[in-house]
Amino acid sequence: MRRHELTNQEWELLAPLIPRAATGSPRVSDRQIINGMVYKIRTGISWRDLPERYGPWQTLYTRFRRYALAGMFTRALQQIQARADAAGDIDWLVQIDSTIVRAHQHAAATGRTNRNDHALGRSRGGLTTKIHLACDGRGRPLAVLVTPGQRHDSICARPLPERIRVPRTGPGRPRCRPGHVIADKAYSSRGFRAYLRKQGIAHTIPQKTDQQRHRQNRGSRGGRPPGFDREIYRRRNVVERCFNRLKGFRGIATRYDKTATSYEAAVSLASFLLWARSV
Repeated sequence: MRRHELTNQEWELLAPLIPRAATGSPRVSDRQIINGMVYKIRTGISWRDLPERYGPWQTLYTRFRRYALAGMFTRALQQIQARADAAGDIDWLVQIDSTIVRAHQHAAATGRTNRNDHALGRSRGGLTTKIHLACDGRGRPLAVLVTPGQRHDSICARPLPERIRVPRTGPGRPRCRPGHVIADKAYSSRGFRAYLRKQGIAHTIPQKTDQQRHRQNRGSRGGRPPGFDREIYRRRNVVERCFNRLKGFRGIATRYDKTATSYEAAVSLASFLLWARSV
């Protein structure tokens, strides 16, 4: 095993999910191809510059795009989450947050298509993408959402938790509901709090200063302030540490992929590796 390649344990977890070709000429080893993909997102290298030991770069790119469009890496992430949940290894004290990623000039060449369709947005730092992340209490990704960089966190407050789908190893529907949600002030809105209450999800979200002032100005009509547990909120740094580990992958810390599908697939593959090294 070389640097930036799958361990035997990681390969055993991923191998059953890779589609097999029923007919045709013998193809490059699946493990060799996946190792090339991992090497690519670890180093941020161009597809054309991948070492020859991983096979033709065209084969790696074609296979990666096929897997990305089929959602294979998302399914792999859900399967390893299912195994952890069956073992009682998931801490359902869920934290949500987002981080900005600078888009390289190669990612910005999307042709005539709308940049928003590829999760590219214009912000102070130029063309950027935003990764919205929900992680468990041990700092492992549960759900990922990729949007243009200027998209406000509150807009993705509902879609992000709704992406949590941890399948059961036996019969039953996937688990989609966190036990508790921790978020920062960007997610403080009446609509999101009402949504969490309706779903029966406890939450710890600090209230914005202007919201506090508005409630106080209304007097008794402003109602009671939302509950806030400082001890629980101190655990919010777990999601920041999760972002730090994800950005250890150079292909995640800077976006080189032209399409949102490919970039989100790369984030899902990196998330799978974080899980594989913790179970």
